[in-house]
Amino acid sequence: MSRDRRSRLSGVLAALLALSLAGTLLPAVATAAGESTWTVRAPAGASVSAVVALDEATGTLTLAARRAGRDVLAPGALGLTTTESDLTRSLRPAGAPETRVVHERYPMTTGKRLTRSALMTETRLPFTGADGTRLDVVVRAARDGVAYRYVLPGHAAAGATVTGEASEFVLPGDATAWLQPYNPQHERQRVETTAAAAASGEYGNPSLFRVGDGFALLTEADVDGGYSGARLVHEQGSPAYRVRLADAEVDLAGTGETPWRTAILGDLETVTESTLVDDLADPSRIADPSWVRPGKVAWSWLSEHSSPRSFARQRDYVDFAARNGWPYVLVDEGWSAEWVPELTRYARAKGVDVLLWFHWTALDTEAERDDVLPRLVRWGVKGIKVDFMESDSQERYRWYDTILAATAEHRLMINFHGSTIPHGLARTWPHVLTMEAVHGQEQLPRPDGNPVHPFTRNIVGSMDFTPVALSVGPRTSSVAHEAALAVAYESGWQHFADKPEAYDRYPGVLRFLNQVPTVWDETHLVGGYPGDEAILARRSGDRWFVGALAAGEPRTLRASLDFLGGGRWLVDLVRDGERPTEDDVRRERSVVAAGDVLAVDVPRHGGFAAILCRAHPGRRSCDEPVRLAPETSLTVSPTEAGDTPRGTSFQVTAEFTMRSDRTARHVELRPRPPEGWTVDGSAVTAPHLGQGETLSGRWTVTVGPGARAGGTELPVVAEFRDPALGAGHPGMHVARAVRAFVPPPAPSGEVYVSDLPFQRETNGWGPVERDTSNGELDGGDGNPITIAGTTYAKGIGVHAPSEVDVYLGRQCETFTALAGLDDETSAPGSVTFEVLGDGEPRYASGVVRGGEVPVAVSVDVSGVRMLTLRVTDAGDGKNFDHADWARALVRCG
Repeated sequence: MSRDRRSRLSGVLAALLALSLAGTLLPAVATAAGESTWTVRAPAGASVSAVVALDEATGTLTLAARRAGRDVLAPGALGLTTTESDLTRSLRPAGAPETRVVHERYPMTTGKRLTRSALMTETRLPFTGADGTRLDVVVRAARDGVAYRYVLPGHAAAGATVTGEASEFVLPGDATAWLQPYNPQHERQRVETTAAAAASGEYGNPSLFRVGDGFALLTEADVDGGYSGARLVHEQGSPAYRVRLADAEVDLAGTGETPWRTAILGDLETVTESTLVDDLADPSRIADPSWVRPGKVAWSWLSEHSSPRSFARQRDYVDFAARNGWPYVLVDEGWSAEWVPELTRYARAKGVDVLLWFHWTALDTEAERDDVLPRLVRWGVKGIKVDFMESDSQERYRWYDTILAATAEHRLMINFHGSTIPHGLARTWPHVLTMEAVHGQEQLPRPDGNPVHPFTRNIVGSMDFTPVALSVGPRTSSVAHEAALAVAYESGWQHFADKPEAYDRYPGVLRFLNQVPTVWDETHLVGGYPGDEAILARRSGDRWFVGALAAGEPRTLRASLDFLGGGRWLVDLVRDGERPTEDDVRRERSVVAAGDVLAVDVPRHGGFAAILCRAHPGRRSCDEPVRLAPETSLTVSPTEAGDTPRGTSFQVTAEFTMRSDRTARHVELRPRPPEGWTVDGSAVTAPHLGQGETLSGRWTVTVGPGARAGGTELPVVAEFRDPALGAGHPGMHVARAVRAFVPPPAPSGEVYVSDLPFQRETNGWGPVERDTSNGELDGGDGNPITIAGTTYAKGIGVHAPSEVDVYLGRQCETFTALAGLDDETSAPGSVTFEVLGDGEPRYASGVVRGGEVPVAVSVDVSGVRMLTLRVTDAGDGKNFDHADWARALVRCG
């Protein structure tokens, strides 16, 4: 949209805002003879309208859509069915329509624009079915599309069970279509076809169609646990796409409203820049989202799958993020509670925060959430990635509701993978930083599909494609193409896909990534066509960033600079080197003005990126300084307090020193005792601390009678502000921990190990199980322990590699067990069983294979304080390594 068009529109918006604030109800929409047709027109002279028609003979409803005087959507059926009523036919008007202007201004934490203004005409059309049941159809029309939802008002909604919708969208049969065959994680590759020729089957939202000289993007908005997700169903040869719910029955509770069936309409620019899905969503449920911080994320899983299991390797990623000013590291599947607290402390001292991966079933119960989420907050973790939901059912949407509320309560940001699509969640819950639901980098895609995503999936919300892979995947896209993905794809958390060494080998790419933000004040489509090219410009503050992608043969990409303001602009162009898939990018500098065209020759599957800033005398680059955390040191004594029984007191001292040539402001140093512990002594503070200056403190710590037994950490924390990091920085946090162990009661007599508390446990798949086999990922999902055909009632089920620590308190004499591979796996595995006493080896089984009789284990544990039961994968990988410590027993004095 040109600046002049935006200026004219803003004047009309202001007038209509005054009208809506005055509470004026617009006149009833235009009707045809017999009150059988209602037209809902977008406000402010926009050319989009929705036409609802009632066939008086059959009582069936349809909805069509028009733009600029042309039909975009032909009449498609409306209505729904419940267990009690058929509200798809025999409908009759039940009163006068009600029309109002909806005008909302709202902020966002992510997306194409941080400040939004929604302007829509809404008309509510009441009908009754043959049995007298009321059905309201609520239709909205906006500059960028139309949407409708059903409402069962009053008593009709109470206990109603929806069994289906008649809803459908009807396109011209020859409309070009870009469709994603449906799967519940929304990760399949899109196919280009036509509306009628598409194969019979289910297709996921959003679906894009070219209709004449415009486009239609079909999707849904404002879905939550009050309903079910949906997909589109098509029969080859038909131009219709019907809405099919994920559930055969949906409990319609609360307001009695369904989600919005949504069609974003317009030219490609309008559709791509649309925020209609967010405009239709519920307002924010977080009163103060100031704690939500988008940003760049260093992420290791794709480039080296095993790296999340390594504390040392994750520390490398922290160091990389710290020296490049990236605020986050995501530790994916495989992290250990043993070292995450230490990693988090290490990272925060360097200005980097930690995000952690979870399988959704680890957080699917209230008890799990109440246990895990507060623990993450204590560790200092700032957000989570939750994976493998893979369902659009109402039950799963209810889980989304609960996890969103719970993480918001604990101020934990969230990223959904293996998930549904965005449908306004980031407006309602601003701590949703991104969602996957795309055939992304994890699928190692070829670049042909890259210019499709800005016109499809990314329109409806932040997209965690995990871009910029320089050493993984097919590597058929050019290096500049990969760099441009950081701008062409919008994501509040941008998880970059490669390892530090890869980015260090491409310093030109890394320099560009260090400048690119992840949130935007404006977004404009500059040029392109789905599947061929995509050129987007996004503004952050007073700088513009351009990302340009091409699929296919070499060409010249042309970016019109109409989006710029007046005056002269400096361009830092990032383009490919001589060997496009191998060489680092080149940087070229030029001066341009609004209306100029940036023409760049690109290679096969090429692209380019650019930063544009105001040209001032002497300015030679658009780069801004990368703000890095200051260097500090914190020493704590003691670091190991050993066994600290309840009632024990001990001294803790700490010294915090500013090492950088900067000044720390509002410095505070204090211990943060765990629950049940007390500290005698106040925090020590300093208004400022310069280079080489030290702040010291001494406290007496007491382990109270309510302290939790087991291994515990007492953090000592220094917090301060550094003006060099900018006014919006949340402040620095430097911590070290005193490790202590609160002894539980020592066992006595003969006790099964599965009946004792585990002081520490790690497992190769799912949790360690008590008295069952390992099973799968959920706790309690194992089978009876069975080895070589014999079933055992007591024992521990694990999956290699695994370790379980049990406190014996030097009170026991022997440990016995029958150790073997469980019969539950489909193929035999191989493991070794080991027993350690206070870290020293006491027993090793040698290799044990599936199908073999169990090994009898008997170990002298006299004088052992901590017993460790270890299972390794025997060096051949962990597949099928479901291992059992059957009848694991300690005999104690």
